[in-house]
Amino acid sequence: MKDRLIELGFTAGWGVVRGLPLPVARSLFNAAADRAYRKNGPGTQRLRRNLERVVPAGKLEETVAAGLRSYARYWMEAFRLPSQTKQQGLDGFYLPPEQYDEVKQRLGEGKGLVFALPHVGNWDAAAAWVVANDWRMITVAERLKPESIYRKFVEYREKLGMEVVPLTGGQRAPLDVLSERIDQGYVVALLSDRDLSRNGVEVDFFGARTRMPGGPAILAIRTGAPLFAVDMHFSPTQSVGLLRRITPPTDGPLDVRVKQTTQALADAYAAGIADYPQDWHMLQKMWL
Repeated sequence: MKDRLIELGFTAGWGVVRGLPLPVARSLFNAAADRAYRKNGPGTQRLRRNLERVVPAGKLEETVAAGLRSYARYWMEAFRLPSQTKQQGLDGFYLPPEQYDEVKQRLGEGKGLVFALPHVGNWDAAAAWVVANDWRMITVAERLKPESIYRKFVEYREKLGMEVVPLTGGQRAPLDVLSERIDQGYVVALLSDRDLSRNGVEVDFFGARTRMPGGPAILAIRTGAPLFAVDMHFSPTQSVGLLRRITPPTDGPLDVRVKQTTQALADAYAAGIADYPQDWHMLQKMWL
């Protein structure tokens, strides 16, 4: 029964929210975020514990409240994305012109690249922008429970124009598929600030130890594709991105190079999150 209720909730979100006028949807989701802050449930408490490492104590509570509103905005916009036009996809995301030109040139030459990003801003809006530019994109999806919700998220992202491979249970190893797509000129986009495998790379992050997936580093080292850590935050009207180039070392054992590259990604994530901590949507356990 619980799984069915969860499925119905997401179905209603995708079916109803995108039909509401934007001011009405925004007001409803802001009210839900403010209610979540007042109730102080497990997700809110976890967000607070994570943000304690990021912001001064005097700014913690306002950042938690703003963070819940930011997270609600992500869901509100995500539910509305499937009904937007190609032009709305282009208009909804901003990347500095010089970085846009670099990406466009690389992909125009038929060469792929790797975007690695934390759970910040609206990563689905960034994906919709990539696809709206007529660039091919692939990502990896965690197998959510219940299975019906996983399938709906895959369908949702495929409708936005992405190719989606499962993290587990697929016919081929995800890294093999992603390496092929890089050779074919795809954008590979990976959420990479939280390890889902329990055997990720241990890194220092905001002064404490955690694990992050080594996939982005391995891909970049294996294929030679450019690797970028992606910052994102919300402006009043757009999702805003910033790319930070990460250059893996070329000498030394592979495991050491993967660890060094993953640490460089963690440092880049921390720099972006410190600038816009309210847009880091980490409501799960982060540190060891």
